Amino acid sequence: MELFGWRAEKLDLGAGSYLALELAEGIDGGVVERDAEHALWLPYVEVPDITEATDRANLLGASLLLAPREGPAGWRSIVATAAGGEIALWQPKRRRPRRVGSRT
Repeated sequence: MELFGWRAEKLDLGAGSYLALELAEGIDGGVVERDAEHALWLPYVEVPDITEATDRANLLGASLLLAPREGPAGWRSIVATAAGGEIALWQPKRRRPRRVGSRT
């Protein structure tokens, strides 16, 4: 991380740890500790409304791997393309999301 000038802070979450990264002004990231055979990279994209973005991804043919779920800092969902690419959708806790499947 020193190579890129990233600032890191380790957060212990009980079930594992999370390394929060400050990458550049307005760009953050993180690394979650997981038991896996190989490294897994999951890009996150911030969206204004997690429910709307997840529903739209589904309408465009993405598979839902993780329905919108609340965490300490916001809501996330994970979708996958037919080719197997995965992406996480992220809404920070600035506003409360609508319920999944809600159109209002």
